[in-house]
Amino acid sequence: MNKVLLVTGGSRGIGAATALMAAQQGWAVAVNYASRSDAAEHVVQEIAGQGGQAIAVQADIANEAEVLSMFEQVHARLGPLCGLVNNAGVVDLPARVDEMSLARWRRMIDINIIGSFLCAREAVRRMSTRHGGQGGVIVNLSSVAAVLGAPGQYVDYAATKGAIDTFTVGLAREVASEGIRVNGVRPGLIDTEIHASGGQPERAWQLAGSIPMKRPGNAQEIASAIVWLLSEQASYTTGSLLDVTGGR
Repeated sequence: MNKVLLVTGGSRGIGAATALMAAQQGWAVAVNYASRSDAAEHVVQEIAGQGGQAIAVQADIANEAEVLSMFEQVHARLGPLCGLVNNAGVVDLPARVDEMSLARWRRMIDINIIGSFLCAREAVRRMSTRHGGQGGVIVNLSSVAAVLGAPGQYVDYAATKGAIDTFTVGLAREVASEGIRVNGVRPGLIDTEIHASGGQPERAWQLAGSIPMKRPGNAQEIASAIVWLLSEQASYTTGSLLDVTGGR
């Protein structure tokens, strides 16, 4: 039987690196994307080229109907779900709180918080022994911004990641006796495309001096932590938040 993993936001950055690394560890991977079908298909082809199994599946994770359809497609095409990486998320242009719009906050909350809740809910419904499942594992992507607050730039983003931290701990305790482990990874400054989406493509390197290790991390370094948490090597780890920050 396949070990089936769904990675949201899997077409680029940390999500793509996680999909590739998990496939190398024997997972059959569903690569979720919102709009970049070409990027998702590239990840799928790269996995296939390495002898792995993967599919691309479209869904806006803030849209409940699309999330439900995505989980149904994953089951139909790959088999019963064993793992979920809640990676999809967004930032926005740097701003102070008193400069931010309600529309910005709603988008941030809908994708970063509600999307993760929706995906976790559907994963639990399929994996929990309470619902007849065989157990599984969930890894939520948080951020060190949840601790640092991101003043003057992304306080709203940081707040959504603080919510993910609380969600991770609470859900882990809720389903620990049902065969599901839930953990979070808090990346620091990572050199990925997400900074460009916030209008600062060079942000990770511009702030390198503030990192004790004096460099940003890369997507593979975060993926390594995620894939370890997915593995049986982390079989007694649940409710944990793993900082991968270069010392920040």
